[in-house]
Amino acid sequence: MEVGAKGDLECHMAMDGKTSNNGIDKKIPSCCLKARASAPESDAKCHSTVVSGWFSQLQSSCGKSKLYYNNPMWPGEAHSLKVEEVLFKERSLYQEVLVFKSSSYGNVLALDGIVQLTEKDECAYQEMIAHLPLCSIPSPKKVLVVGGGDGGVLREISRHTSVELIDICEIDQMVIDVSKKFFPQLALGFEDPRVKLHVGDAVEFLKNSPDGMYDAIIVDSSDPVGPAQELVERPFFETLARALRPGGVLCNMAESFWLHTHLIEDMLSICHEVFKGSVHYAWTSVPTYPSGVIGFLLCSTEGPPVDFLNPINPIEDIEGAVKKSRELKFYNSEVHNAAFALPSFVRKEVSLLRDSAST
Repeated sequence: MEVGAKGDLECHMAMDGKTSNNGIDKKIPSCCLKARASAPESDAKCHSTVVSGWFSQLQSSCGKSKLYYNNPMWPGEAHSLKVEEVLFKERSLYQEVLVFKSSSYGNVLALDGIVQLTEKDECAYQEMIAHLPLCSIPSPKKVLVVGGGDGGVLREISRHTSVELIDICEIDQMVIDVSKKFFPQLALGFEDPRVKLHVGDAVEFLKNSPDGMYDAIIVDSSDPVGPAQELVERPFFETLARALRPGGVLCNMAESFWLHTHLIEDMLSICHEVFKGSVHYAWTSVPTYPSGVIGFLLCSTEGPPVDFLNPINPIEDIEGAVKKSRELKFYNSEVHNAAFALPSFVRKEVSLLRDSAST
């Protein structure tokens, strides 16, 4: 994700490729190649900009010619927000960090030119990615968050009074600091005494975690561009599965079915092999994300069965949980059920989802 700052960024472009399905080669759209590798023939340097009072995510101006290249994850489209004031703009060790005040969505956080959250619609993402897994198992006690440096997922996990430990592994300290300054209503999640912050590489953190450590893992990661591609590959999912107890659950950000059905099917295929329990795809509406939709991969390890579609630990029934930080704005049990209802074209294009309702 990407936005304007003080340094240049490499302009990442997708590469064409093929995959084999039952021995038949089929071309994968460039948007679904996990944007793997920057194009070796292109050494253009890019920086994204706020132009004439508007921020356009996914567009970057490259070189003196001012040509525009869209992020390869979302080719051919851009979403613009009117900027009232740029509040912060700087490059961390890992990415460009931008915070601006928009005219319609409040403060906005963008990383490498892609909107991560806005004050107005963050509730839809933060509440769903946390409560879809945690409301599906009884009395979760130990939870790991991968990414999530804005603190919003922590805020939602803290509603669950059964939780005793919340580990969070975020690689970028600047994201944490910026969120505490400009998004205090999310960053209050860091104030919970059950939270233990680990700043560093989540892959290495997980490798050093004991087997069966967590009841739930929530992966609030960046889109799989460049280094983040590792987070949608089989070895990472195997590491996640190892760190979960029997019957433990994973909720992993899983892109939009409007744009990335091939990527979704790839992730589902891996998880069906790695996780021996249930595997499902859910989704929610977030207006400021590309296509207005974001998906979640829900998986459980072999052990006590998990029925993700029907929550057994409703957050509304946990005394004092809803009012702990603020009222829930988006999630409820009915929305939970509805998140697994999939459009017909998705079931058709993603074969592993065709019979998911019956499993």
